[in-house]
Amino acid sequence: MSVLFIIVAAIFLLGPLIAIHEFGHYWVARKLGVKVLVYSIGFGPTLLKWTSKKSGIQYQLSALPLGGYVKMLDEREGNVSAEDLPLAFNRQPPWKRIAIVAAGPLINLIFAIVLFWILFLPAQEQLNTRVGAILPNTPAATAQMQIGDKIVAVDGTDVSTWEKLNYAIVDRVGETGHIDVQVERNGQPQGFALPIKNFLKDQSQSPFDVLGFTPYRPQIPATVYKLSSDGAAIRQGMKEGDQIISINQVKMKDWFDVVDVVQKSPEKLLKVDVLRQGQIVHLQVMPQGKRDNMGNVTGVQAQTDKLTIPTEYKQTIQYNPAEAFVVAVEKTGQLSAMILNSMVKMVRGLIGLDNLSGPITIAKVAGQSAEMGWQTFISFMALMSVSLGILNLLPIPMLDGGHLVYYIIEAIRGKPVSEQIQLVGLKIVRWQLYSKYKRQMSSLHVISVWMAWFV
Repeated sequence: MSVLFIIVAAIFLLGPLIAIHEFGHYWVARKLGVKVLVYSIGFGPTLLKWTSKKSGIQYQLSALPLGGYVKMLDEREGNVSAEDLPLAFNRQPPWKRIAIVAAGPLINLIFAIVLFWILFLPAQEQLNTRVGAILPNTPAATAQMQIGDKIVAVDGTDVSTWEKLNYAIVDRVGETGHIDVQVERNGQPQGFALPIKNFLKDQSQSPFDVLGFTPYRPQIPATVYKLSSDGAAIRQGMKEGDQIISINQVKMKDWFDVVDVVQKSPEKLLKVDVLRQGQIVHLQVMPQGKRDNMGNVTGVQAQTDKLTIPTEYKQTIQYNPAEAFVVAVEKTGQLSAMILNSMVKMVRGLIGLDNLSGPITIAKVAGQSAEMGWQTFISFMALMSVSLGILNLLPIPMLDGGHLVYYIIEAIRGKPVSEQIQLVGLKIVRWQLYSKYKRQMSSLHVISVWMAWFV
């Protein structure tokens, strides 16, 4: 995957999300009688701009679509003529300013619903929630869950797909206690209480691996199908067609054994024995701490386009348009709740900032999603749209949510919050975050700037 492809994919991902966000501010401002001066997408060198003869609004597109803004008439930013004062943003009643500011994040959530609705319309064949494997020495194994158990609920929430199952489990991230799992075994209901402690705090493993049950996994030979040009494996002499026999003298039965060892060994030197043209070749490979441009830590992929799945592990899901809309709304709400829950746990210190992604990672994932097909790309775009909407509603001074807090206080008090108090609030937030995450401030700074680009 070339750098150019990643850049183009990121533009097609972020450009529409930012444009729709700013359009929310723009459209509501115009509808409520506020004069808009500039509608801009991107920053950096201006590629294109024009001024509407009818409205006088300047529209512009800049080179890097990583942000945007809508500039409205405002006495705090320049002189306003007497006849235009009723059109100035700062002269509007609080409810109008609340509506204008909230429109950006809300339209991102609406856009996510539309995207999910499109994805749910076609019939989908996917794995059902029947357990494909039980991992030894895990809560599921101790509780005597079995291969073939069909999981129907987690903590009282019905789950019909592995995606819903994953969301229900991830909702417990950082917690200690137990997760209640309800299954059907030979048509009979059974329940299991799986113990957890600081669940997924470091997020180095999948929730299924930690609990000890996994979906059905087809047999995939431990044979190298594709190598990334920037991966660790190709640099150490691995070639396409190599069959991985063992790692650190442990026999590899299939590709999932390879993945399991590699994921548990970041930055560790592995002794890899491969079969190449009938000869055993000894290699040493060190998995990277970060993923490469194929999305993994070694730059190796197996062939997965000729897999067959037993009928008992498959299901077909088909919604009519009305049902698809309801499911889209539910998924958007579920993702929003999960993001908010994660943010709360982050503030409480139950989970860290290590796995939050910045612009470069988002661009790479956009490229990988585009390579996997339009449905995967649209799904990632919807997820990003939800994230953008929720993050901008957080009560942080630099974001839309911070402005909403001040306008709501103004509506209650009957007078605006002074600029001095707003400045103090900004300093308090920065100090609290610094005190909480002294060792992670570089990541926090990147995240805050990344979010601030969307204001």
